[in-house]
Amino acid sequence: MSFDMLKDRFEELYQQPANAISIAPGRVNLIGEFTDYNDGFVLPCALEYATRVLYRQREDDKIVVHSMSYPGEKDEFSASEEITKGDSQWGNYIRAMAFVFKRAGFALKGVDLLIESDVPQGSGLSSSAALEVSIGGVFNAIGGFGLSEQRIAVLGQEAENDFMDCQCGIMDQLISAEGEKSHALLIDCENLETEAISIPEDLSIVIVNSNYPRKLVDSEYNQRRIDCEQAASKMGVKTLRGADLDKLAQAKSDMTENEYKRAHHVITENSRVIAATVALKNNDMDALRSLMTGSHVSLRDDFEVTVPATDGLVTICQEALGDRGAVRMTGGGFGGAIVCLCRAEDVDSIKAAVTEKYHAQFDLHADIYVCKAGNGLAVTSF
Repeated sequence: MSFDMLKDRFEELYQQPANAISIAPGRVNLIGEFTDYNDGFVLPCALEYATRVLYRQREDDKIVVHSMSYPGEKDEFSASEEITKGDSQWGNYIRAMAFVFKRAGFALKGVDLLIESDVPQGSGLSSSAALEVSIGGVFNAIGGFGLSEQRIAVLGQEAENDFMDCQCGIMDQLISAEGEKSHALLIDCENLETEAISIPEDLSIVIVNSNYPRKLVDSEYNQRRIDCEQAASKMGVKTLRGADLDKLAQAKSDMTENEYKRAHHVITENSRVIAATVALKNNDMDALRSLMTGSHVSLRDDFEVTVPATDGLVTICQEALGDRGAVRMTGGGFGGAIVCLCRAEDVDSIKAAVTEKYHAQFDLHADIYVCKAGNGLAVTSF
């Protein structure tokens, strides 16, 4: 939808024009899966797909929100009263951000909101983090709180953990807040330090959404986190960031099979992220292919979060690219998407192979997105 049409819709809904916009992107993680909540390393990039929130401060304390994705629905609650969950699932993300801002001691003001997003939902591209960060940008701007992008990201993670009951790490919100155009971001999730890593101009990012119906994701995700915490405890370290393969071998007899496998994935994945950062800087496709293949195998066998559809997509794309690309599952797993890094001239090979083989094998149709790395949170008055 064009910006002018969006502004017109805001004025239709609220009888006053919007006077500012907050924009935050979705993301794709190139490598470093399930390492963030273990204080490890991740290498995501923000996308040009983004959530846009038009807004205008109100005279009262009401937070009123409409979404272009859910026409006819509205959520409304008081900023000065206790924030609890409402009937609207998407509206609860706005409530979640209001909840954590208030808990942190920030006095929220009333605001009219209109949300529009082209971040594909259910694709593992963090549409929820984009919404949280963009709303955080609104609250920060109208309250004059002067928060850093990092602080807004942390509040977004708290909203997910403490209000939405999904125990995610910091990666999704931090890359949405701090992303840089044409760069990936190496994030140290222990101290939130970041390093922008330039993505070579001739490298294309191709995301293929399996459209596999994701089920039991939250309960499985939360169980993986518990397994990791138990494994760290049995090795005598605060988080798996403090572990290595020697410590893991020594503690293996004290662990369940799952605890051992989950820890093995995280420890080896951290090493792959650091190596992949060097490979990306050097535009070394051979190294990227080896590392991303290793990541996928580890996610399949040790962390057990792939499904036949995503494993099949990885195989289809690997066979199409040969030694000309790197492929792995990305995101929270149990469905979702895969990511391919390849040269621009090889994108058509991926499209043709997926079109020809995926539906025939899995009776599903995949969505393919050819992406560029985009900027993080931006709030603009007009």
